[in-house]
Amino acid sequence: MRHPRKLVLLGCLAALIVMTILSAVVGWAAPNLISRKWTHHITTVLFFGFGLWSLWDGYMEDGEAEELAEVEAKLDADWKANPGTVKGGNKTDDDSKKERRPFLTQFFSPIFLKAFSITFFGEWGDKSQLATIGLAADENPFGVVLGGILGQALCTTAAVLGGKSLACQISEKIVALSGGVLFIVFGIQSLLSTVES
Repeated sequence: MRHPRKLVLLGCLAALIVMTILSAVVGWAAPNLISRKWTHHITTVLFFGFGLWSLWDGYMEDGEAEELAEVEAKLDADWKANPGTVKGGNKTDDDSKKERRPFLTQFFSPIFLKAFSITFFGEWGDKSQLATIGLAADENPFGVVLGGILGQALCTTAAVLGGKSLACQISEKIVALSGGVLFIVFGIQSLLSTVES
């Protein structure tokens, strides 16, 4: 809400694309380390586990709201402590500032890098990453990457563009419960494909 939406969206999408590709590569390599039968069973168990976990989170919603409030308070404190600089000054000041910036910020906007790093490390080890690894181990990795990127892009675009107004319309509880039901459905489908084989 405080930074240009385009830079935030690009940073978040770049992080999610990198994360999806890395997860699919790990999932694709997993059957070479563990038999395909076992990776399928592990994937099935993960789907059921993530479904139950998401349903539990949906029923016990208060923890997420408290965590969100803490993050918003920290961001407000950071914003008040460093409200940014007033635009102006001359070209030599801008050039000298650019020379002193760290290497990556000379090529990428600091806002882009912040959005990228927060999203990348925030998603590390998340249910979506582990589900991507499991799917790529059991299904076509290219389809998993394409579907993962498309799904992440739609959700992230809606979140960045809709932001707070979208969060007011859809409760976290509904999102968590819907995600839990979907994971359970995926688990049932995966279990049924095991029985048919």
